[in-house]
Amino acid sequence: MTALSILDHAAVLVFALTGALVASRAQLDIVGFAFLACLTAVGGGTVRDLLLDRHPIFWLSAPTYLLLASVAAVVVFFTAHLLESRYRVLLWLDSVALGVAVAAGVAAATAVGQPAAIVVLMGVITGCLGGLMRDVVANEVPLVLKQGELYVSAAFGGALAAVLAAPFLPGTLWQLALCIGVTWALRAGSIAFGWRLPVYRARPPRNR
Repeated sequence: MTALSILDHAAVLVFALTGALVASRAQLDIVGFAFLACLTAVGGGTVRDLLLDRHPIFWLSAPTYLLLASVAAVVVFFTAHLLESRYRVLLWLDSVALGVAVAAGVAAATAVGQPAAIVVLMGVITGCLGGLMRDVVANEVPLVLKQGELYVSAAFGGALAAVLAAPFLPGTLWQLALCIGVTWALRAGSIAFGWRLPVYRARPPRNR
């Protein structure tokens, strides 16, 4: 297994769990669980591969990805009721999935010789689009759009850190580990400590 394959499998598993948790919040049937889990799991990676012109798309070359996502959906279907706060678990699982998926995007773009800007962009796309699709389909406010929260910016920060540190690190694995660590730390800080970006505040026009 290559580093990219390992990252893709890990991202698929954790994102599938988040998709299934969203399905449990929407009280869907087991087919709905599987659908949301698979959509979340492969959404970002599919867009990444299409943009990079990678053939075949990663989950078409190995059906184990969809199998893994479906098994995760079934597990959550029968165990979600045991969780005290499904939304809190969802947030933390999603933060882990974000870090791994961003690193997978960075690895995929690096492997085909893309320039630094595209490597960063592919990291952000791989990390963010699956969760965005999940939330839109489930009719929830997307986590990527929550006011001021570090999500897309966390993905950007992790991917950028990996690119900037690449000349100083001894191998690709260290670069990807740094990407995961920075992405997760920024996202976790937003969840646990309320780290935020400034948001636009409308001001009433001045009376003349």
